[in-house]
Amino acid sequence: MIKNYLKVAWRNLWKNKVFSAINIIGLAVGMAACIVIMLFVHYEKSFDDFQTQNIYRLNEVQTIGSEGAKQKVALSMFPMGPTLQQEFPEIKTFSRIHWTDKYQLTEKDKKIFLQQAFFVDSTFLKIFNFQVIRGDKLNGLLKPHSAMITEETAKKLFGDQDPIGKTITHYSNDTTSFIVTGVLANVPKNSQLQFDALFSFNTIIRPDMYKNWGGNWLDTYFVLTPGTNQAALEAKFPAYLKKYLKGDSWKYYQLFLLKYKDVHAGSADIGLDYINFQKFDKKTTNLFAIIALIVLVIACVNFINLSTARSVERAKEVGIRKSIGAYRFQLAAQFLSETVMISFLSLVFAIVLVELSLPYINNLSERDITLNVFNSFGVIGAVFGGTILVGLLSGIYPAIYLSSFQAVKVLKGSIQVGKNKGLMRNILVVTQFTSAIFLMIATVFVLRQLNFMQKQDPGYTRDQIVNVKLDGVTYKKYDQFKNALSGNTLVEGVTASQDILGSHLDQTGVTFRPHDGPRQDLGTTLLVVDSNYLSLYNMKLVAGRNFSGDTAMDTRQYIVNEALGHELLKDHPKRPLSSLVGEHFGFDSLGTIVGVAKNFNFNSLHYKVEPLFMISARKFGFGNVSVKINGSRTAEALAFIKAKWAAINPDSPIEYQFLDDHFNEVYKADSQQSQIVGILSGLAIFISCLGLFGLASYSAEKRVKEIGVRKVLGASVQRIVILLSGRFLVLVLIANVIAIPLALLAMNRWLRDFAYRIDLSATVAVAVLLVSVIIAMVTISFQAVKAATANPVKSLRSE
Repeated sequence: MIKNYLKVAWRNLWKNKVFSAINIIGLAVGMAACIVIMLFVHYEKSFDDFQTQNIYRLNEVQTIGSEGAKQKVALSMFPMGPTLQQEFPEIKTFSRIHWTDKYQLTEKDKKIFLQQAFFVDSTFLKIFNFQVIRGDKLNGLLKPHSAMITEETAKKLFGDQDPIGKTITHYSNDTTSFIVTGVLANVPKNSQLQFDALFSFNTIIRPDMYKNWGGNWLDTYFVLTPGTNQAALEAKFPAYLKKYLKGDSWKYYQLFLLKYKDVHAGSADIGLDYINFQKFDKKTTNLFAIIALIVLVIACVNFINLSTARSVERAKEVGIRKSIGAYRFQLAAQFLSETVMISFLSLVFAIVLVELSLPYINNLSERDITLNVFNSFGVIGAVFGGTILVGLLSGIYPAIYLSSFQAVKVLKGSIQVGKNKGLMRNILVVTQFTSAIFLMIATVFVLRQLNFMQKQDPGYTRDQIVNVKLDGVTYKKYDQFKNALSGNTLVEGVTASQDILGSHLDQTGVTFRPHDGPRQDLGTTLLVVDSNYLSLYNMKLVAGRNFSGDTAMDTRQYIVNEALGHELLKDHPKRPLSSLVGEHFGFDSLGTIVGVAKNFNFNSLHYKVEPLFMISARKFGFGNVSVKINGSRTAEALAFIKAKWAAINPDSPIEYQFLDDHFNEVYKADSQQSQIVGILSGLAIFISCLGLFGLASYSAEKRVKEIGVRKVLGASVQRIVILLSGRFLVLVLIANVIAIPLALLAMNRWLRDFAYRIDLSATVAVAVLLVSVIIAMVTISFQAVKAATANPVKSLRSE
């Protein structure tokens, strides 16, 4: 019986090639979108699934300014790990991570640069389940100057030799040697912690660090005892902060815990999250899954629409089969077998589409997603089960509807097949296009917001600026490098800073001692710069002067931005910002404010301008050189910079990046989101148009004699095209009326996450309406014009 069902199903598919092709292509595209997103979701959810312990990361909420602006950060203070464990028995153990990138290591005549290295407590490998191939997992990092390196690092340094017990050296401010005590398996790609080597934290710990409660420069992780109530533990943290932090500074901090397995996808609102590899918001992942499901549902709707529209052809088949004894459930099974067959044929094409699209998806998402996950029985079951489910859901309504025909009425011709079913088809078409138009509008606004952030004036010049990275060795030669570049027509200016604009900058505590008021202690953002930094970036001053360039005064001169200026004068709102010049301000030994800078966006436009001060303090060290080059001779300028770097730092390869490219990375997650949503919305439109094409084809086919009569009576081609197209265009307009307000409401909610945002313009909605009507008109008119220009003699010959 099943064999017969499949044979009949195949014959019907082959007999109706156009409609079968439309259904198969539509379902294949919808399935491919779902499979790709499923692979992406599977990859994201696999992050850190090999970690087994009850691990939590400590995070801070820092309050900045009197308005109570808060920001969450992943960093914590050095003493917090041991003191929190000491204070609270719920904390079983802890480990801290201090990371460093471009870490130079030497072994005899071999020199390599690690992408990322961690200094960790000896408990690190007790907490985290990274595989140790050789060495003592529990005590390998206990002693100072011990190191455990990955297989890849061992191969680079020692080749096939045994690295255990060998010495490796790091040349920086102070030459540091390490003894290799173990070899680790290469870190899995689905780990948020990515490193090439682990070094003992005891190597860099100094006694004064235990008193350093002001600096946030590492990540702290805890293992909690089983059964710990996280909320109850966090409720004790304010008293802890009050006990250990000086004065009222504890009021500017809150502590909270985040489960380690939730860090990768659940920390979108947490800044300074430097070692969260491929961080991606789970809300966005869920959004992709929902949109992909919508695309698949649109494809299923196509099948339902076309099947019910063509019910008149199947009515006689049903009548004849019922008259010779077929039961209704047998007919329903026959129709369902057809849809399941279409579903599996679509799956084959979908897998081909997935294979073709994965290289592009991997390039876009920077993942390594493959179809190898089909080796998992769970995923195989989900795909095949989903295919059958799609077939059943697509075919259940047509099967019930078609099998319900009464044989006597059908064979007598007294049944009006399809009566009252036009309303259902209209509703499904409107639903399809509502979803597709909604996605189109969302895509346009997302792209406009992204373009707005990238083109918005940040308050400084960032064109043709090349950032060259410095490390512990090369920053000592900054002046030499600066002098080598200066004076050449290829370079318009050179300066340096500790951090790069567009990134989250460090926060610190400062003191303000006005001449007419009490002392103020507050937290704010810090940017360490060279004395000519403001000049190169063309930052404006609203009061005072620039740094003098006198290195003897480099820790005594401060420039504050307008936001910090208003914060300092919150008790004297009528005082002008210029009155701040000369006031005592700073940390350690107080200096003076020499200038007030006009506000500039030193973070992404997701955030408003926060209070910030700049200090020209070389002793704090620079991490980045900014070189403004001649934009008309970019290639020559880059070659010149590389040559000078190689001459001055022959043992350190240059790392550089245009500032514009850095900002592209800052907005990378937004860009990825917009592109993926755009692709899915394009697929939704494509599948909806396929269905519209099928319905238009069928409508023209069924009205061929009517068209012939109208042409004989003098109807023009234009009139006939309007007749055939009008109903479908009305449905598209209704879809717009529904989709536009829903999309505007959703986008207004999405834009709330941006401190600087575009306005919701009705022009976009009108443009999308016109585009959707044009797309629908082009889709329909192909069949309408074909029917309208056909020879009426042929259609009326049988009358």
